[in-house]
Amino acid sequence: MKKIIKKIKIKNIKGGLANPAPPIGPILGSSGINIIDFCKKYNEKTKNYTGKICPVIIYLYEDKSFDFIIKTEPISYQLLKILKLDKGSKEPNKIKIGKISYEQIKEIAKKKMHDLNCFNLKSAISMIYGTAKSMGIEIFK
Repeated sequence: MKKIIKKIKIKNIKGGLANPAPPIGPILGSSGINIIDFCKKYNEKTKNYTGKICPVIIYLYEDKSFDFIIKTEPISYQLLKILKLDKGSKEPNKIKIGKISYEQIKEIAKKKMHDLNCFNLKSAISMIYGTAKSMGIEIFK
C-alpha cells in the first residue's frame, strides 16, 4: 500500500473545465503533482457535470502518483440553484432571500449524505437546515 504524503482539497473547481490556470495550477504545482495529467483525469470523470462545482480531494503518494475523490456540489450551491439566485443574504436574520420546502431539503440531504459528517438522514437534514438558515432562506413544511 502506498503511503499518502499529502491531502489536498480544492473546493471551487468546475466539472469538465479543469485547466492549469489558477487556482488549480499553483496548488498542484507546489505539491509536485502533474497538473496536465490531473486535469485530463478530472475532466474525464466530470464530463457529465460540466459547469457545475465538483469539489475534489486529492491524495498525493510518495512516488508522486495521485488519486482523487470527487464530491457532490456544496449545499449552499444547491440551495441557491433551487431558488435561482446568485448569493445568500447579507443579513440572514433580517433579510430573507427566499423559501424552500422541507421536502427539497430532504432531497438535498439524500444526495449529499455520503459527503456529510453524519450517520442518519435526520442529522443531514439538520445540517442543511442550518446552512439554509445562515443564508437567509426560510423553510416551510
